[in-house]
Amino acid sequence: MSLRYTDSSVGSDDFDDIIDDDTVVNEKKDKENNSGKANTQENENNDQNILQEDEVCHDENFVVEENFILVSFPLQGKTGKQSIINIDLKMAVIALSSILTAVKAGVAIIGAGKIAVLPFLIAAITYFHYDQYDPENRNPDQKILDPSYDFIIIGAGSAGSVLANRLSEIEGWKVLLMEAGGQETDITDVPIMSLYLHKSKLDWGYKTEAQDTACQAMIDKRCSWTRGKVLGGSSVLNTMLYIRGNKRDFNRWADYGNEGWSYEDVLPYFKKSQDQRNPYLARDKRHHATGGYQTVQDNPYNTPLGVAFLEAGQEMGYDIRDINGEKQTGFALYQFTMRRGARCSTAKAFLRPIRLRKNLHISMYTHVTKVLIDPDTRRAYGVEYIKNGQKQTVLAKKEVILSAGAINTPHLLMLSGIGPQSHLEEKGIQVIHDSPGVGQNLQDHIASVVTFLIDYPISLVINRLVNINTALRYAIKEDGPLTSSIGLETVGFIPTKYANRSDDWPDMEFMLTSTTTPADGGTQVKKAHGLTDEFYKEVYESINYKDTFGIFAMMLRPKSRGEIKLRSKNPLEYPLLYHNYLTHPHDVNVLREGTKAAIAFGQTEAMKRFGARLHNVPVPNCKHLPLFTDEYWDCYIGQYTLSIYHYSCTAKMGPVSDPWAVVDPQLRVYGVSGLRVIDASIMPFVTNGNINAPVIMIGEKGADLIKYYWFNPSTRSRRKREMYLKFNARLQQGHNNCSVT
Repeated sequence: MSLRYTDSSVGSDDFDDIIDDDTVVNEKKDKENNSGKANTQENENNDQNILQEDEVCHDENFVVEENFILVSFPLQGKTGKQSIINIDLKMAVIALSSILTAVKAGVAIIGAGKIAVLPFLIAAITYFHYDQYDPENRNPDQKILDPSYDFIIIGAGSAGSVLANRLSEIEGWKVLLMEAGGQETDITDVPIMSLYLHKSKLDWGYKTEAQDTACQAMIDKRCSWTRGKVLGGSSVLNTMLYIRGNKRDFNRWADYGNEGWSYEDVLPYFKKSQDQRNPYLARDKRHHATGGYQTVQDNPYNTPLGVAFLEAGQEMGYDIRDINGEKQTGFALYQFTMRRGARCSTAKAFLRPIRLRKNLHISMYTHVTKVLIDPDTRRAYGVEYIKNGQKQTVLAKKEVILSAGAINTPHLLMLSGIGPQSHLEEKGIQVIHDSPGVGQNLQDHIASVVTFLIDYPISLVINRLVNINTALRYAIKEDGPLTSSIGLETVGFIPTKYANRSDDWPDMEFMLTSTTTPADGGTQVKKAHGLTDEFYKEVYESINYKDTFGIFAMMLRPKSRGEIKLRSKNPLEYPLLYHNYLTHPHDVNVLREGTKAAIAFGQTEAMKRFGARLHNVPVPNCKHLPLFTDEYWDCYIGQYTLSIYHYSCTAKMGPVSDPWAVVDPQLRVYGVSGLRVIDASIMPFVTNGNINAPVIMIGEKGADLIKYYWFNPSTRSRRKREMYLKFNARLQQGHNNCSVT
């Protein structure tokens, strides 16, 4: 028996109709061929038990015949050809329901019309890994919650997943992890598909308010802010880049009064979670470790441009180095949170291995609307949430932990009565504690986009990239172009003239990619970034599907500060997001110089070997300025202003003397007891690079802070007092609060 795949005339837009059928197998019998075959009667009877007549729908695209199961999937405009994959019939029948479930889930998320080969890709992944595709290896959704838990964690993202794992290590602790989204799918595992997840059902789909300083090329001048609404959070949607930041970042945190957060303090927590698969890096025992939950590896596939980027960096005078090691300035091939060529989200890394722990419950599709805080004792005692359309509550015996991310965490704090007093009163919310720093100090990394054309067909172009061969290569060999993280291959950390070149603290990151915005012909990348039709047509349409490479010149250590405010007291209304990009002159200067450095990078001999030439079409709104002057670049960076989705610092950590600090160095929220924030919100300053690795570290360290607090004998008397005191850390004028030392 075999599984035969055929191209069909079914269009990709019709595929949703096919996969929505309750049963997609049509059993056809040929009585003449079957007559007289007594020796095969037993097998046929077994097949009959699996494929019952009353379960069959008559769909010409799925046909079971004697020697094969005929399955038709749409391909890119091709019809009439057949490819045969040999498969034992019993295995096929066992795998078929899993395949179709995976296909339906994947297509439901991003749509069948996006990539015509998508159904075949999902089917291939599921079939060739059928032994691993077991619904039980995913964490089950706790349908009915217990009345109370010791710890309630809000948000199953990069920090929340770590916390759930580490806190449930204590058998006597009962832990609840609450997530607004659901499970990952097979499509979320495919690295090249990350941009197709943006603005999908797995994305909160935030947009900033319109401002004049940046994002002028975006629809309504509003930046698209992607946040993961899924188990694993944004680690399911990001580009999987593993960058820890610079030593100076963490030493600066400590210098601002955050004891225990220096580089030497946090390095063990980076190593604790890491399973470094590159043997050359793993030999550096000071900076790397193996055996942790989070797999970190090289990408199994690079184009010739990846090494050329390294050579260009050397040509500019920089070393090739481990950018997560002793020094950061220099160039390297990216390290990724991948496992065997597929995405390794924090849900896959930290939650799936512990799915059988009885003391951990995970509640999905659960929208938390408020932290319950006693207004008299100022103690957090539970949360209010919506699940299955019903508003419910669950209680916390020890602590409530906000790990909802730098947007949702301050949103929930303000809805719960913790935030700027005047703003809360304006929205009709009872003030529990006046905390002016909630929602303030918002920081993000932004980049300008520089595009170069090349002469050789070596870059990642979508109509050359996605086909049956690459799908099978990914599914069988776990490599190939589908393992590429949207072309990101090499990273460079360099100083501009506004940084101290004698110090290893660069202010610019080059994200070097073997593809660019028009590589897919103006479909998904344009949509994910929110570009207007007019801008795309004028700047990029002429080079649709051409071979290119790109440089995202990403500014580190911004000085502009955004803010998050409530739109209303309705918890289901998204908050107001003000990016305030490029409102500080320093940021304009650094991003301009970084853009100029990116152009110089493309003019090195290493890149000229590929015929590299700048795509220098003047951008709209800047044509009135002389091309390539500082004034032109200042205008340029405000048009296609790309957020790298590193929102942070909106509930910052700080000492009691800092009036803008929201949490103390133990991550306890000032003004109440029994409440902590453990996610990117607590950063005083955003780190020098992509932030997923630092957020995982924050989760690891936060878990140890909680364990120390509840197990160390020296904290016992303090715990008893904080159960009743109104205030757990800070004394403010104008409030009748206690101070606990």
